[in-house]
Amino acid sequence: MDPTSLIPQFGGLIWTLLAFVVALSVIVAIHEYGHYIVGKKTGIYPEVFSLGFGPVLFSRRDGYGTLWQVAALPLGGYVRFRGDSNASGGKDEAALSTMTEAERRTTMNGAPLWARSLTVAAGPLFNFILSALIFAGIFMARGEVADPLTVGDLRPLPAVQALQEGDKILEIAGLAPPARGAGDYEAFLAALPKQAQLDYTVRRDGESIVVEGPYVYPPLATQIVPRSAAADAGLRQGDVIQAVNGTPIFAFSQIQDVVENSDGAPLVLDVWRDGETLELTMTPRRTDEPQPDNSFRSVYRIGVVGGMAFEPATESVGPVAALGQGVAQVGAVIEGSLSGLWHMVTGAISTCNLSGPIGIAEVSGDMASQGTQSFIWFIAVLSTAVGLLNLFPVPVLDGGHLVFHAYEAVTGRPPSDRALQVLMSIGLTLVLGMMLFALTNDIFCP
Repeated sequence: MDPTSLIPQFGGLIWTLLAFVVALSVIVAIHEYGHYIVGKKTGIYPEVFSLGFGPVLFSRRDGYGTLWQVAALPLGGYVRFRGDSNASGGKDEAALSTMTEAERRTTMNGAPLWARSLTVAAGPLFNFILSALIFAGIFMARGEVADPLTVGDLRPLPAVQALQEGDKILEIAGLAPPARGAGDYEAFLAALPKQAQLDYTVRRDGESIVVEGPYVYPPLATQIVPRSAAADAGLRQGDVIQAVNGTPIFAFSQIQDVVENSDGAPLVLDVWRDGETLELTMTPRRTDEPQPDNSFRSVYRIGVVGGMAFEPATESVGPVAALGQGVAQVGAVIEGSLSGLWHMVTGAISTCNLSGPIGIAEVSGDMASQGTQSFIWFIAVLSTAVGLLNLFPVPVLDGGHLVFHAYEAVTGRPPSDRALQVLMSIGLTLVLGMMLFALTNDIFCP
């Protein structure tokens, strides 16, 4: 065996681990900073802010007295407040017994209920805020498609491309594209003839002219879904699928039709890449896809995202509108996550849809390899998921602590120490069991 053949695999592994650590570290740091800053503002003294667990690699004590540290295992983090016995927030009875009433007020156990609740809720809330800001920033960077549809950067394609940047598209094959936000764009695409070249009527330099160009949505891969059949087969961003099983195709929808009707049989794709034609074989995989009514439909997919034959020109989006879209996107991720989890619990979809650390690490590496914006978008999605997960009413998670606080608010007293110990043990068992189950999915699910 040639040892040099392992270099790409080793490099890929390092890249995957690095992307995973970066993504997780950002999310954990923001989550724990939420606990830290709100606890500090409400009078609860943070003694340690740790990014990671295990042996400490670096530490520094700030002027407030808090020890900031980076530990060797970058799989989480914690804030330990005064009076806590460990990173999970257990009581340090010996320390609490020697404190004055004023000193106890600066601990998580001695602070008012409102201060404790705000401090606990701040972690997930900061995750949601981070996600909304990232989404908003990306929406501002991307802008929104100009109206009327205008040609931006031209994408490399194996076809005649007489369009030019700045052309305003009036008609395609005699059909006028619908205005932004009005009309059915899917119906417009369905009405276009599926052929390699179409006539475009465009406004260029103040004149209306007809030029030839490729099908508006060609079989072009603008993004490869991580851990998909296409990713495993080696399909890349920018590849153009010219034929499937020897049959020429000109529209992205033709790929979808072939894949959905494949019944999982292998497909042979003729792929154009940088002026060369390659042959790739991939087997579509059954995927559970959410529907508008929150149900799921099982379909075959290869994991390719399409795009237009050109980058459409965009118009700027204001910060207020972008933030609104960012908040809406956070809501969409939460809704989709809860719907997917519910359908897994009820057996409507496969539990293989739940990924563990290996799967998340693989997706991190794949998204990072597809560009900075894709990777940052993934961080926002993962941050939302982490915030949501921490709100589940499971002891040891933030949501479990909030349930304890709700119990205290109703009864006027916190749960007993014995009850807390039992519930925390149950919660830890549930969390570890879920992690083991997800890890099993990573290893054995297709």
